[in-house]
Amino acid sequence: MYLPSAFREDDLAVQHEFIRAHPLGVVMTSGEGGLMANHIPCLLYPEGDHGVLRLHVARANPQLAHLAAGQECLIAFHGPQAYITPSWYATKAETHKVVPTWNFVAVHVWGTPVIQEDPAWLRAQLDALTASQEKARVQPWSVDEAPAAFIAAQMRAIVGVEIPISRIEGKWKVSQNRTPADREGVAQGLANEAGDAVMAALVARRGPPA
Repeated sequence: MYLPSAFREDDLAVQHEFIRAHPLGVVMTSGEGGLMANHIPCLLYPEGDHGVLRLHVARANPQLAHLAAGQECLIAFHGPQAYITPSWYATKAETHKVVPTWNFVAVHVWGTPVIQEDPAWLRAQLDALTASQEKARVQPWSVDEAPAAFIAAQMRAIVGVEIPISRIEGKWKVSQNRTPADREGVAQGLANEAGDAVMAALVARRGPPA
């Protein structure tokens, strides 16, 4: 990932928090037949130097062969994003030397997948993934509510994958390279014109690097 210093985010805790808040990763692999990518929900565990991802894929998914080949893969996690018009910059009125850009937040991780066929491992992954998404509901659904034979059949159709993270990068491109007046204009434009309170808050909160 192209990482100008103004946009780098190297704090592992911040990176991990972002992944947990945006768990649908784009898993990218290379193998026979070329490149392949799938959107797969992942769970992050604070193990090892950079963390471990656990997920599952359909046994019929052709990407499984790539994941089982023992080669490094890349997983991209995407968050808030927004088009930034030059009209929001104070600099536009002063020089007109401005162009559009796109703000976004992303974390990329690399690691070598390990296939997990153990039914106990897979059931634990399903339970944990479900709980992570259901916990905020008044009456959370659990895997135990489905018939045991039905779940057993579903599990035979999927395979677990564990990816110890060997490298991780974070990019918070939220107008840190602009002047204070430009950042204020972007935050106001996002909030008032675009109705994007999330990106507006990121722009307002993150100034240039210290």
